[in-house]
Amino acid sequence: MDSAKYQIECTTRDLILLLMDKKGLSIDESVKAVYTSTTYDKLADKETGLYFQSPLYVYSYLDKELSSGKFS
Repeated sequence: MDSAKYQIECTTRDLILLLMDKKGLSIDESVKAVYTSTTYDKLADKETGLYFQSPLYVYSYLDKELSSGKFS
């Protein structure tokens, strides 16, 4: 596994845990929210470089996306 893919996986894990902690979502809800988000699409795209950012920084985008009503 290359380092970018590893970082993407670690950040994804952290996003799921943050959703569980901060939003009180179940693990299933958190996984679904992350993997179906536009934020995840950008995180997984190595060209954006978003995987270089801290999980809290990426979470701020995810939180804004979810707050806009994409996930209920």
